[in-house]
Amino acid sequence: MSQPRLELVSHALCPYVQRAAIVLAEKGLPFTRTTIDLADKPDWFRALSPLGKVPLLKVDAAVLFESAPIVDYLDEAFAPALHPRDLIERARHRAWVAYASQLLDTIGAFYNAADAGALAAQRAALRQRFERLEQELDAGPYFGGAAFSIVDAAFAPAFRYFEVFDRLADVGVFSGLARVQAWRAALAARPSVRQAVGPDYAQRLLDFLRQRPSVLGVLAGRSA
Repeated sequence: MSQPRLELVSHALCPYVQRAAIVLAEKGLPFTRTTIDLADKPDWFRALSPLGKVPLLKVDAAVLFESAPIVDYLDEAFAPALHPRDLIERARHRAWVAYASQLLDTIGAFYNAADAGALAAQRAALRQRFERLEQELDAGPYFGGAAFSIVDAAFAPAFRYFEVFDRLADVGVFSGLARVQAWRAALAARPSVRQAVGPDYAQRLLDFLRQRPSVLGVLAGRSA
């Protein structure tokens, strides 16, 4: 069977798009990437996306939406497998992918915090989530040990935010968490992770933050 034509419909900053891009790269799959402006969605995108969100993955004439089923399709359809073979371990990994999505929600609340008290509360929530991860990690370098997995693809975009946050404030959520810090560094060095965003990602994120009526938005404005 010939390989289908794959097109990833994207937004430049979307962490869920990054998950799909990382998995596509890890599998060595050729694909085209179409980037849209979510503030001005084209009509063709509205027609294709039931939820009005990215990513979409076009597989020939078929269209898949939502990152979790997209990456699960890619993992089932193309080698090498990134989910564990053992069913219990695979279910555990899928649960931690869901945890990564909850972490992204907390990151969103953090960068949208309107005052110092709200920022401190969300920082504490982030710290608690990373402390729980510290307990789960083992020798590494990746979540499941030596092998890169979809859990790694899910967490890498979350860690990427802090490359910009750390320019603006002493966030400090990784202090003393040696295993999380080592995992973060291993993911940042992975070619598939580096290539999942454009070279202007950091500037785009700063520009996005400057538009927020938040503490980080003010700090981003001062860094201009």
